Amino acid sequence: MRWDTQKDDDAATLPGLGMRGLVRSVRTPEFAGITFHEVIARSALNKVPAASAMPFRWTVNPFRGCTHACVYCFARPTHEYLDLDAGRDFETQVVVKTNVVDVLRAEVARPSWDRDTVALGTNTDPYQRAEGRYAFMPGIIRVLVEARTPLSILTKGTLLRRVLALLAEASEHVPVGIGVSVAVGDEALQQALEPGTPTPRARLDLIRAVREAGLPCGVMVAPVLPWLTDGRDELDALLAQLAEAGATGVTVLPLHLRGPVKPLFLDWLATHRPDLVARYRSLYGDGAYAPREYVRWLDERVGPLVRKHGLGRGGGHRTTSSGPDEEGAYPRGSMPRTSTPQPQAGHQPTAPPILQPALF
Repeated sequence: MRWDTQKDDDAATLPGLGMRGLVRSVRTPEFAGITFHEVIARSALNKVPAASAMPFRWTVNPFRGCTHACVYCFARPTHEYLDLDAGRDFETQVVVKTNVVDVLRAEVARPSWDRDTVALGTNTDPYQRAEGRYAFMPGIIRVLVEARTPLSILTKGTLLRRVLALLAEASEHVPVGIGVSVAVGDEALQQALEPGTPTPRARLDLIRAVREAGLPCGVMVAPVLPWLTDGRDELDALLAQLAEAGATGVTVLPLHLRGPVKPLFLDWLATHRPDLVARYRSLYGDGAYAPREYVRWLDERVGPLVRKHGLGRGGGHRTTSSGPDEEGAYPRGSMPRTSTPQPQAGHQPTAPPILQPALF
């Protein structure tokens, strides 16, 4: 596609020379400071490891890197596979799979395609701002529906509104799940943590729009940030807003800090909440996960609140301390209603039990 007032860069001068299929790199004033590296992808479908407890076996990610720039984003380390860093590069060097729709169409047309659920939004957000220009998602949805393949979408992006009619129509032919991520209710804190994302109010309006379209909408209240968003009053207020907006279920999960995300988040704390740096170092120690004592404490705090707002067991709340299968815990409505894949024989989930949605 042609961007207005675009500037093409010589691929030979770019970082991440290991990018396969690089066609060109584009900058535009519309996305100041961001470079889009347009590539020809060899595949669209990514297979989830057999040992995973995730409730899907395939994912599609049109983008690598994300302009949402969430400080805590668990997908940041994947940018290092491209010889780019997990910090500023993840936010400003975005890989775009320009042929993702055509490649997906060919893959699901194979006789061997088994029509297992395909999840979108499990790594970087398919409705980050660039989707407004590339418009991959309508084609992806249509291809999956034509192949009679159940699908799910998880997003923070209000661009999802553009395809609600399409998704409502799709749901008449295949199971569809919709999830929206709302981790922070306070707008000032949200903008500091997630500077490229729509406001909490905009996402609440998105949940309403999804429900008005006749679709389910589960909400990921994740990650919960110790001493920042785990207060009873904060969680109570957020869950009340989600219930009022019509959420069909919630999953509440604590922050984890894998690999390079940990120093990035601690640097953010040093700037915005230096009083918490030592407490986070003590809580997380040398690991990536909050200790089980904190997880149990959070469950005990959250449980009564989700029941209070009608989002309890009957409404789809998923706890965070019930065992390894909770790796794949998604809120009710966010996954299509199909039989859940089980790990293959001989495999047991090996990841720690307290996870945000894994990266694929």
